Amino acid sequence: MDNNAIQKYIEELLVKLDVTYDAVTVEESAGQTVFQIQTTDSAKLIGSRGDTIRALNHVVRKTFESGEEKARFLIDVNRYRTQKIEDLKKTAQLLAERARSLKYNVEMSPMSAYERMVVHAALADEPHIATESHGDGKDRRVVIKYVD
Repeated sequence: MDNNAIQKYIEELLVKLDVTYDAVTVEESAGQTVFQIQTTDSAKLIGSRGDTIRALNHVVRKTFESGEEKARFLIDVNRYRTQKIEDLKKTAQLLAERARSLKYNVEMSPMSAYERMVVHAALADEPHIATESHGDGKDRRVVIKYVD
């Protein structure tokens, strides 16, 4: 995957969307490439509950996918998604501790496939904890299970 081409494409999209930005940088975070957009116009790019930034991410990914090869990267605005992921990991750790101490399964709120993957990965090495996804569509959620 050509990060320079993706970066240029994002910059061109921002110009076409009439979004003022300071920079688009490329970072590695938790083994994933992140295109970080620094802007004072973050509300316009993030949208309601992150809907706009997820849509932008989807469009750019689809543009760079070819055949069987999936584009694996994340577009972020002023570290919004990065912070949400860190918060999600902390919440998952807290709920895993609750499941372990109470020896009880804990069900999380519905979340996207990517967010579920983050939770599964964050809790993969936790002792006496297993994770499973339950539900369908937008109601799909992670259940954190205590295992003896």
